[in-house]
Amino acid sequence: MDRRYGADTMSSPDAPSRAGLPRAAAVLAAAAWGTAVLAVALVVAARPELGEGVWFFVVDVAVACVYGTVAALILSRRPHPVGWLLALAALGGGVAALGFGYPALAAQRPGLPGADLVSWLQSTAWVPGTLALFLVVPWLVRDHALGHARWGVAAGAAVTVGLLVAQLVEAQAIFQLLLASAVVLGLVAAAAVEHRHRRGPVAERNGLGWLALGAGLLALSFVPLLLPYGSLPLPVWTTPVLHLLSQAVYPAAILVAVLRGRMWGLQLAVSRTVLAGLLTAVLIAVYVGVTVVATRLLPGDGAGLVGAGVVAVAVQPTRLWLERRVHRLVYGVSASPDTVVRRLGSHLRLAETTDDLLRGLAADIGAAMRLESVTVSLPDREPVVWGMPGAHPMRVPLAHRGEPVGELAVTLPGGERLGSRGEQTLADLATVVATAAAVTRAASDVDDARARLSRARLEERRIIRREIHDGLGPSLAGLRLGLQGARNLMATDPPAAAALLTTLQSELDQRVTDVRTLSHHLLPPVLDELGLAAALSELAARHAEDGVEVALSLGHEDSLDPQTAAAAYAIVSEAVTNTLRHSGTQTARVVTASTAEGLRVTVADDGQGMPERARSGVGTRSMRERAEELGGSLEITAPTTGGTVVDALLPHALAVRRG
Repeated sequence: MDRRYGADTMSSPDAPSRAGLPRAAAVLAAAAWGTAVLAVALVVAARPELGEGVWFFVVDVAVACVYGTVAALILSRRPHPVGWLLALAALGGGVAALGFGYPALAAQRPGLPGADLVSWLQSTAWVPGTLALFLVVPWLVRDHALGHARWGVAAGAAVTVGLLVAQLVEAQAIFQLLLASAVVLGLVAAAAVEHRHRRGPVAERNGLGWLALGAGLLALSFVPLLLPYGSLPLPVWTTPVLHLLSQAVYPAAILVAVLRGRMWGLQLAVSRTVLAGLLTAVLIAVYVGVTVVATRLLPGDGAGLVGAGVVAVAVQPTRLWLERRVHRLVYGVSASPDTVVRRLGSHLRLAETTDDLLRGLAADIGAAMRLESVTVSLPDREPVVWGMPGAHPMRVPLAHRGEPVGELAVTLPGGERLGSRGEQTLADLATVVATAAAVTRAASDVDDARARLSRARLEERRIIRREIHDGLGPSLAGLRLGLQGARNLMATDPPAAAALLTTLQSELDQRVTDVRTLSHHLLPPVLDELGLAAALSELAARHAEDGVEVALSLGHEDSLDPQTAAAAYAIVSEAVTNTLRHSGTQTARVVTASTAEGLRVTVADDGQGMPERARSGVGTRSMRERAEELGGSLEITAPTTGGTVVDALLPHALAVRRG
């Protein structure tokens, strides 16, 4: 029996990744290429007539060279059953090619020893590797347990062994029966692969469509061998050409699936090779088909010209159509920029919490780039981890608008590395993660600001309640009782009633003053109408009425935004109040200045200073929270010269952005 050759692809099943076998891979490549080169030299020397044997010889040489190279690449990085099956096919192809070349030379030079024995290798050496590839390997292309697919592996292996035994014992009838079974099993394997390509896990789909196509072509290429000789007027090159056509996609599908897209800089070479092979095959088929049809319709030599014209017109559209599909084969669906960006964008839009956002981004990056683990580390947060981190992570700093916001660390399965394209892709995706990290931090800042604002509002309400309950409330109650007393005295002692009303009027005037003081303490009207300088001058004037000196040195710009001015006034008012209550002095100094960083406000006194173990009270916390709400800072210090200094910095620009 003659030849049929096949190939297939394989992703890593469940076995853990291990170190590659570079020495064994080098020996394998040398053996496969050595036998192929030697066979070609023998055929060149023999110059046999072109026939079926020569066509299958071309197939054997292609098998030895192509699959010897692919198997060596795989085994040098990852020992895997598919790599060994490819090696078996490559060596079988090389030996079968020798089985044709040496007898052909012996026919030209009688007397060469062992020609009959070597000729026997031509019809048997190809069987185990070639058939096992398209009957067994398609079932192995997966990243999870075989499950029911193990029955497909067992059936394919059994048919392969049976065909080899039948060929060795020359049981032609059994061989034909098993060959028919191989065709059916091959089509079943191709259908199963196509089903997983459409319905299986997304991470495993890359390359499966081409694998299904190649397996189907290989299975169908054996059909002519099942037909009685001469029953169909098929050219002698039908079966070998079908074998060769499958090689346009099969080796690339193997590399993609087994190496999981990590081809160590081979992506460009593989994609160009596959594109060239497919384009050549398609254009030849178009030319032959158009020429055959035109020959029946046009007289003379016009058919060839029509075929050439159609090919010329179809070159560019065909190339573009194939290029998109070859790119999908080599780089996969998950690695296409539009798919990755769409998934990342959906997380940015739909994530309910910041943790969900970071977990979704990490999972998408890990799945898209086929990583072992992805870890996103942000300051003051627990790291977000996808996968199981291994040793030697690759770390990518995350920066947003030039400011560090965290770190992205990834690890790859054993024996793999990113390569230049993978590193560039990771750097591009890191910018998205950095943006998400910035969003996460901004959301956390907003939550903190909201909490501080809520506490400040609550404290202000408590202050207002205390002033009303402890001051204004009892005073109003006393006024009510005094008015009732004056009413009772009106009839019996009018002079006493008049004196009481005068006293009550003075008390009422004082309460009105207290209410105005409270309102000015919260937010004086003059602040909105005339600005911070006028409001501070009014504050100093009110304290001066009580014998307190508030010295002002105002050097800030007039065009302050309302939020900054309100915060500065509240800080000064609270600091002066604390000076009067706790420092033991009746003098305070207030200095304001506009700097490049923002508005700086300083309130100092020459009192007794702060005790060593003093705790922050409500007023101190209120001042600090007002500064931090605007992205600023506030410090309270006790100089060695004595007294207390409150220093606040309120950035203008940040206050405007948050307004």
